Amino acid sequence: MTPLDTLIAKEEIRELAQLYARGVDRQDIALLRTLYTPDGWDAHGDHFDGPAQEYVDFLAASLPYMPIGAHLICNHLISVTGDTAEGEAYSLAWHLVPDGAGGHKHDLRTVRYVDSYRKEDGRWLFARRDVCFDLKLILPAEDHGPKADPAADVSYTALLSTLFSRGVRS
Repeated sequence: MTPLDTLIAKEEIRELAQLYARGVDRQDIALLRTLYTPDGWDAHGDHFDGPAQEYVDFLAASLPYMPIGAHLICNHLISVTGDTAEGEAYSLAWHLVPDGAGGHKHDLRTVRYVDSYRKEDGRWLFARRDVCFDLKLILPAEDHGPKADPAADVSYTALLSTLFSRGVRS
């Protein structure tokens, strides 16, 4: 693998991580289903540990209760060896979640995604994600107004590249 091939692979893997964040924040379940290998595994702390497609099912059931979310990918170290790679991505994850009393609370976490990647059919995918929550901060939230519709986000109409389209990636 040439240095240029390695650089391209790293950029494609960084885009994969950003598509995951976009998929969760825009509640784009169809997109999320395309980001893992068929045998992919997701170990998401004490929330979920199992096959990746079952994790996406878990998200599909959970995300409608979180009216707003934001995942910010920060430091992302990646080591590439041919068609496999491994990496660690630091992230800030914030969700507005139900408080159990009719209101909401802020759920802010510092997250590390410890990932194994595999290139299949010309695309880098998650083969395994181990999610570490290094900090969890829960705070009360004021009224945030009406629930936003993630599928109606302005990015779907203002950004014309297929990179920003909703749904399945091939």
